Amino acid sequence: MIKGGMRPGDAILLTKPIGTGTLFAALPQLKTKGRWIDAALESMVKSNRLGAQCLREYGSKACTDLTGFGLLGHLVEMTRPSEVDAELDLSALPLLDGALEMVSAGIVSSLQPANVRLRRAIRNQAEYVNDPRYPLIFDPQTAGGLLATVPGDQAEACVAALKKLGYEHTAIIGRILPQGEAIEPIVLKG
Repeated sequence: MIKGGMRPGDAILLTKPIGTGTLFAALPQLKTKGRWIDAALESMVKSNRLGAQCLREYGSKACTDLTGFGLLGHLVEMTRPSEVDAELDLSALPLLDGALEMVSAGIVSSLQPANVRLRRAIRNQAEYVNDPRYPLIFDPQTAGGLLATVPGDQAEACVAALKKLGYEHTAIIGRILPQGEAIEPIVLKG
């Protein structure tokens, strides 16, 4: 699989919840709950190997693992070589327990400001800048899940298969659109 294999009509899937950056930034401040950190660690140690195999079986041509660049950074990195746009549904994002609370409290990773510079890739960011989930698209991940696309007609079956493999937070978080005239490749919805 390659990062540049996205096609219009593909569904965007994410196999693990996001929020490790904010949770581990809050840990030294003693703002997190133990169960939040336990759940984050459990997610982090889950290997992506079986998920990648499953995605390939369902026709994925574009896949990457989420790292310190955050969800938006990786999505932009994938849309450019694919020459497509993407619609990202904030309401569909799988989030680690406590992540929304910590980011809403203003606690973010020291790496997050570098990721926020990519907000210029969002066509309609002014509409969503106050959405409580908005900062989490910039949250740097440690041992994050797989961000991948599969053909739209395979998406539901692929999600079900991934959940059977133990990726219980897998979600369809958006869709790939034909490249438009706008410079910004990402459109948010919520």
